[in-house]
Formats: sequence, structure tokens, C-alpha cells
Amino acid sequence: MSRSETELMLKGYGLTTAELFYRMPDYRNVLNSFIWQDYDLAPEHPKLFKFIEFWKEEIEGPLHSVRFSHRKMISPGNWRHVTGEFTLH
Repeated sequence: MSRSETELMLKGYGLTTAELFYRMPDYRNVLNSFIWQDYDLAPEHPKLFKFIEFWKEEIEGPLHSVRFSHRKMISPGNWRHVTGEFTLH
């Protein structure tokens, strides 16, 4: 069953963006890049690592390096206790 993006964010998922650098199969000295993005759980990143394993098994271009970032879209807000209020006219 597919969950909506909002449901995933409420369950703690954040948007993970990865840039994979890989070597061209026929030209090993040429690096190319691929951008991957999905909602994932930090710090384990199970979806990202599953995709990297898929790449290693199914894609001919060997990986050179992977760089990624993770951002939670919904997080606890700032809360502060207010003891008074001023009204200006």
C-alpha cells in the first residue's frame, strides 16, 4: 500500500537527495552523475542503501562515489512560554 508524502513525513521520514558519481562503462576515465531522491528514514537510510545495492547489481557503470543530504520537512516547532502581552494602538 502506497502512503502519501504527508503520512511519511508525519512518521519521521525526510527527503533524501543523493548524487551518485559513476564511471561510464565504455569510457572508464569519464565520470557521470545521477540524482536520486526519495523519502527515507535517517540515519539508517534503508531506501538509499537498497537503491545503491540495486545499482551495484544491475547497472553496468561502476560507482565512484555517493554524496547525499537529508532534510526533515516536518519537525517540532519552536515553543516559548509567554508570561505577558503588550497591546500597542
